[in-house]
Amino acid sequence: MTELTEYEKGCRMIDNHPAGLATSGLSWREKISYGLGDMGFNFYWTNIAAFLMIFYTDVFGIKALTAGSMLFTIKLVNAFTDPVAAALADRTRTRFGKFRPYLIWGALPLFGAGVLTYTTPNLDQDGKLIWAYGTYLLMMLCYTGINIPYNALSGVMSSDPKERTTINGLRFFFGFSGGTLVTAATPYLVKWLGGGDERLGWQLTMVIWGAAASCLFLVTFLNTRERIPPPAQKSPMLQDLKDLMHNGPWMVLFFLALIIMMTITLRTSTAAYYFKYFVKRPLLNAWFVPAYMVAAALGSLVMPVLTRFIDKKFLLMILMSITGFLSIAFFFIPEDGIVWMFALQILIGLVLGPKSALTFAMYADTADYTEWRTGRRATAMTFAAATFSQKLGTALASVMMGSVFAALGYVANAEQTPESQTGIVLLISVIPAVFAFLAVGVMAFYKLDNRTLSQIEAELAARKGAAAGTLPVEPKRN
Repeated sequence: MTELTEYEKGCRMIDNHPAGLATSGLSWREKISYGLGDMGFNFYWTNIAAFLMIFYTDVFGIKALTAGSMLFTIKLVNAFTDPVAAALADRTRTRFGKFRPYLIWGALPLFGAGVLTYTTPNLDQDGKLIWAYGTYLLMMLCYTGINIPYNALSGVMSSDPKERTTINGLRFFFGFSGGTLVTAATPYLVKWLGGGDERLGWQLTMVIWGAAASCLFLVTFLNTRERIPPPAQKSPMLQDLKDLMHNGPWMVLFFLALIIMMTITLRTSTAAYYFKYFVKRPLLNAWFVPAYMVAAALGSLVMPVLTRFIDKKFLLMILMSITGFLSIAFFFIPEDGIVWMFALQILIGLVLGPKSALTFAMYADTADYTEWRTGRRATAMTFAAATFSQKLGTALASVMMGSVFAALGYVANAEQTPESQTGIVLLISVIPAVFAFLAVGVMAFYKLDNRTLSQIEAELAARKGAAAGTLPVEPKRN
């Protein structure tokens, strides 16, 4: 008889004990190790969201509309590679599991691609654009190849919705903490490492962030385990996609993530322009975005407490409504109202902090929903919706910024016209507020409340028990 791998032994144990390993409490070491992985991802993601646009326009020398269009095109192309990466991850079988190995397979390629993206060779405009397209696309493809399996990992570490909520709460605490480090330290690292040469400074800064991220991915790989085996199935990728298209809660989360990401990206990416051209104190941005990140990290920690009293659906609707009103208030702050800028930024961070952890816990719930309805499970494909919609949202936000800047006469490193300054203020306040209120409307269509999830969890556990005892249980069809 062929010897079973570590992963296959674990799957067999879980099949024989459906109420045991998959739902038992996870150690704090494992929860924290999983969360540290997202800190590593934010060493890349936050750099992209907060600095890449202004890096391309003010350092590399690409026109604003061209840079915005490029960011949109690459994110759009990359978004459609997410389902491919998810299908590969769902069909991977190793002695370490389906998703964990990608954390070590993809770390070094992502590191190299990140450094190349922030490298600025001396080329003409056409050459710069070709270089930017090629390196940024490479970085995003490498990011996808490791991030989607990481997202899916939280859905197979435990089948307990409460444990998943805690896992994702910690994940986003560390993720926001990583974003805080990036936004606070990057401007100073660029200045220090470059010694007056911004191009060299950006390149060496990305070397530091990439190396640190690779170490954190290794920590996550070594200290986490996959406990939920997929049901016996050999479905093609198109079947996985078809299952998702018929998963109503998943569709709601897809559009929700896209809209929320536009809200966050517009505020984060515009902040550098806001403090450079409207407030005329650019170094304040090194504290402004971190203020949001720290507040969001604290907000993500209280999410498991909030969900004890408020259903996830209604909690998200409340949070996005408050975000909308706070964003509108930001429009009325004068250029010397620094205290009010930071006060509103901290409040928005506290409100949006629980949002990220909530939505990722809900993706795991929709994976259960698909298995409950069809008897099939594609965890990575389910989580691909998160990165797909996030990338699409950031892409739309980038092209919107580029279009607004071009329409209002933005000129890099020059005094801005009153129209251009007004456009910058709108991009950090009223326009994100519109998307926040739109997210509230979308969330009204989500139907997986706590009572329904408890029923699904119980029925899935019963099926595993029946399978262990050779009793047939049909999947839910309606």
